[in-house]
Amino acid sequence: MSTLSTFDITAVYVGALALAGAIIVLGRFVGKAVLPPVVVGYARTLFPVLLIVLVVRSFIVEPFRIPSASMMPGLVDGDYIIVDKFSYGLKLPLLNTEILRIGAPRRGDVVVFRLPSDPSIHYIKRLVGLPGDHVVVHDNRLYINGQPVPLTSAGQFRGGFGFAGSPLGVERFGAERHVVMFAEDRPAKDFDAIVPAGQFFFMGDNRNDSQDSRFAAVGFVPFKNLTGRATRIWMNWRFPGWPDWRRIGAKIN
Repeated sequence: MSTLSTFDITAVYVGALALAGAIIVLGRFVGKAVLPPVVVGYARTLFPVLLIVLVVRSFIVEPFRIPSASMMPGLVDGDYIIVDKFSYGLKLPLLNTEILRIGAPRRGDVVVFRLPSDPSIHYIKRLVGLPGDHVVVHDNRLYINGQPVPLTSAGQFRGGFGFAGSPLGVERFGAERHVVMFAEDRPAKDFDAIVPAGQFFFMGDNRNDSQDSRFAAVGFVPFKNLTGRATRIWMNWRFPGWPDWRRIGAKIN
């Protein structure tokens, strides 16, 4: 799986912002005995801070933590990533209603999206199929509209996480390249369908250890559920243990 969060902290920021705003407004009309000046002062200090944080998280970037192995070898358990929420368009916080379309998702993007069956849960996967594409996955090979996606061998995974020795491959979408992994002790999942209009097909890079659009629990994902494009790793820290400084700042391909 690739569950990033089941708790929407945006609701907390919206609630705190509304509370601070209410205290500021009430402070102008009620006596000091009801709202002490120190409380109103704190509200006035916190309001612009909360507003800036909410705007940044809702419209520009948002941090997430990778808690699973489904996007290995590129992303590993403990990675903290930055998601560009400006790349596809602006959406109202909480309502997720689009107010401005900016860009279109591209095949090969690593995308955070809300699970269609439960929008409180975020997943992260690679965008493989665009609307109207005929996607076939057979014996760990990917075909788009009847053409095999270029895949070349890249040796074996030398890291840990229980996947040492798993075959690696370099997959290419146009000029963009990324590394995928095929865990040999896990079964391959085949798929054959046409992506509906306005929806997208996603797969994890750890092809035999990813619950993605090949499974009914995820399925096709509508545009409105896309949160944004993952761009950078800003921290890696698995508890217990120490941060992996080598991964900080790495670009997500």
